[in-house]
Amino acid sequence: MDYQRLVKELRLKLILSQQEFADLLNVSFASINRWETGKHEPTIKVKRRIVEFCKANGISIEEEKHG
Repeated sequence: MDYQRLVKELRLKLILSQQEFADLLNVSFASINRWETGKHEPTIKVKRRIVEFCKANGISIEEEKHG
């Protein structure tokens, strides 16, 4: 899964700043920033939190198939 794209798209869909999204996921602003720039990827624990957050808010995180 492309977490760089997913995190940014999810945050923008919810009209949240990086700090607000960080607060929701209980991570630092720097973590959100690093994920969005592709410097790092969320830990397994945070990936689960992102998936649960999406499920709770009715947001599909399925990757689009190309080709």
